[in-house]
Formats: sequence, structure tokens, C-alpha cells
Amino acid sequence: MSDTKTPLLEVQNLTKTFVTQGSGAVFAGKRSFTAVDDVSFAVQPHETLAIVGESGSGKSTMARIAAKLLEPTAGNVLLNGTDMTHAKAKDLAHFRSKVQVVFQDPFSSLNPKHTVERIIMAPLDYQGVKPPKKRRDFVRDLMDRVGLNPDHSQRYPGQFSGGQAQRVGIARALAVGPSLVVCDEAVSALDVSVQAVVINLLKDLQRERDLSYIFIAHDLAVVRHIADTVAVVNKGKIVEHGDRDSIFDAPQHEYTRELLSAVPQINPEWEAARLTRAQTAQKENP
Repeated sequence: MSDTKTPLLEVQNLTKTFVTQGSGAVFAGKRSFTAVDDVSFAVQPHETLAIVGESGSGKSTMARIAAKLLEPTAGNVLLNGTDMTHAKAKDLAHFRSKVQVVFQDPFSSLNPKHTVERIIMAPLDYQGVKPPKKRRDFVRDLMDRVGLNPDHSQRYPGQFSGGQAQRVGIARALAVGPSLVVCDEAVSALDVSVQAVVINLLKDLQRERDLSYIFIAHDLAVVRHIADTVAVVNKGKIVEHGDRDSIFDAPQHEYTRELLSAVPQINPEWEAARLTRAQTAQKENP
């Protein structure tokens, strides 16, 4: 949950503009598109910040910049209060040891020619760090913790189901002992039943390892289950940001209400009435 300490990770006035070169008589010349527009947010130790919005809203771009997979056009990325925006190689290696990513499509993010053991060890190899125990034992322990059969460490990604492959991605992210894991639509490509298992695994790992998460999603039912705080993104801007219950029970922005209204409800009329009561109560008791 949030506390008053220095944020684990903070982005300040983040902007990302992409420039493309058109071709032909109609589209000749450079064009620019601002995917993220002057965005700021922070993640506290042990907190899960969910960033939600429709496809194309800019939420994944925000996460990739926060994880330093993309460079911002403007703004700053701070880790434990230290500006890492233009970090040199040594500082960037330190950043990578603290911030890891689990991607949406496990199969496109795992090298199909590498064994699971090699994949999980890749972050440690990049850091030039030896595992705390023998390489194979280290990998087997991680596989066991994320619910994979340790005897399958010499298999390849294509020999696993989607849910199992995503567990490999989670094990890889945990290998260097990070403080923050960015989950970029990490469960959206999985079956609903598998989603629930992976979400519960992430929550268990958070308790065990004192992890923080940036959780990118468009599925608000999943977000409600895992998030502490929620940032709602529309057209590259954060239009609403608050604790989970406030966002879900008394949304203030029209876009947030539209997103919530699209979530299937067992009794839509009752849910609409509940939201109206919550909003009225908040206005009367700000």
C-alpha cells in the first residue's frame, strides 16, 4: 500500500512524441503523434499501480518509458529519488536490476531457440552476476515457485502453453530480485481461468518479495482484483487517478464512468444505482 516515503519510481511531466516520415504525393513529409502528453505518476514501495485505458490510449507507452525501454521526448524518470532519465551504462544496469518487465505475449518475448534455463538466466548474464546457488538449482527453484515443473528447464518456449510460457516470463523477471515489475497487459492474452491463477500468483509473489507493480490493463475486473491505486488514461493523458475503491465506487471523470459501464455486471441496474449513490455521497461529504 502507499506510504509517505520517497516513491520507488516516479515519472515527472512525461511526454512522448513519435515522428514518422510519410511517402507519396499525399503523405509526403514528416508527421508527429503525441502518444503521452505531460503525464506524472509515482509508485510507492509494495504498491500496485494499475494504468488503464482503451487500446491506443498511451498506457503501454507510459509503462515502457517508465521501464526505460523507450526514451521520453520530455520529462524525467526517477528511481528512489535519483534521476535515471539519461542514465549511462553502469547506472542503467543498476536500473535494470531494480525494474523488470513481463510482456503481453509470452511467446514473442521469449527466444524460441533458447531453453527455459537460458531464458531465466538471461538477466543475470546481462548483469554479469552469478546466481546465489548453482545455475541449474537457481532456475529450478524459480520455476517451482511460479508453478512450473523444474524438470522442464531444458525445454523450449514452444513446448509450453500460453499460461506456462507467461510463468517463464515472470520467473525471468524475478531472477535479478527486482523491486518493481512492470506488467504490460501480462494476462490479457490468457484464458480467463488462467488469468485468475496468474493474478493470484503475482499477488503472492508481491507479499513474499516486497514487490511493487505497474500493471497495464484494459480489463477493469482484473484491475479491481490486483490494484491499490488506479490511473485512468485517455488520449495520452491521465484523466483520473486515485485509490482503487474511489475510482470504482465513485468515478469523477466521464471517461472513467464509460469504461466502468462497459464492464459486464450480473445486475446492471443495481450497479448503476450503486454508482449513483456513491457519487452523491461523495459530493455531500467531500
